[in-house]
Amino acid sequence: MSPADDPLAWAVDGFLASCRVERGLADNTLEAYHRDLLDLRTFLHRRGRTRPDQVQPEDLAAWMVALADRGLAASSRARHRVAARRLFRFLLDEGLVPEDPTTLLEAPRRRRHLPAVLSEAQVEALLAAPAAESWAGCRDRAMLELLYATGLRVSELVKLPRSARHDGYLVVRGKGGKERLVPYGDRAAAALDAWQARRGDPDSPWAFVNNRGRPMTRQNFWERLRRYALQAGVRGKVSPHVLRHAFATHLLAHGADLRAVQAMLGHADISTTEIYTHVANERLRQLHAVHHPRG
Repeated sequence: MSPADDPLAWAVDGFLASCRVERGLADNTLEAYHRDLLDLRTFLHRRGRTRPDQVQPEDLAAWMVALADRGLAASSRARHRVAARRLFRFLLDEGLVPEDPTTLLEAPRRRRHLPAVLSEAQVEALLAAPAAESWAGCRDRAMLELLYATGLRVSELVKLPRSARHDGYLVVRGKGGKERLVPYGDRAAAALDAWQARRGDPDSPWAFVNNRGRPMTRQNFWERLRRYALQAGVRGKVSPHVLRHAFATHLLAHGADLRAVQAMLGHADISTTEIYTHVANERLRQLHAVHHPRG
């Protein structure tokens, strides 16, 4: 296929190549951009827009309405909008469009949902669920302990290099290739030591491996976590991100500084971290209502 056959497809491919080579974006971000912009290209083709310079602001506004009509959450629509804005800014810089049609594209209004958070007792039950006597159970307990101790993203956990571990802290490469230092405690250290003694593959570069010596997939870890939650009697949706929420909320509830939590989570913007102060405050309000004699 030549640029003349599908100029929009070539424009998107050029943008993604630029993101990969020049900006060094993470694979997950590139995959999300690819999906969202493929959706946009399909929508524009239906409206007879086959070249980037044909796209008008009303086309993009109609796309956002169509996404809402399909039932996409505001957060998903906001991600689609970001992908479109970055695409057309790239095309404007490259001289492929005369003006940016996304300039007036409004962001979807988001309802602020407080994330579900496990209690400290629920976390303790969950971390105790893997049978540490077995090879897989020993590994899974170490992974769960480390996840709760550090608040890592699941993608960071399953692909964690063995070399990331130092005395009492991890060097984590997160979104956009940015490195951060994250401490972990004695319980996680003991679980990691037990796993290192059991794993039996001294040359593997990965901190955690499956029985084929390869890193576990995110989907596999999520499924194992779901089974451990059922085993521990923890109801509701339990995912790796819920443990990340618990890490942040429990730290703040015990007096941790918001900026320190932001650094450990790897949030670029502190407003993302501030959601956990609302969660912690709501939890305190509920505890007061239940336990205070005049609650």
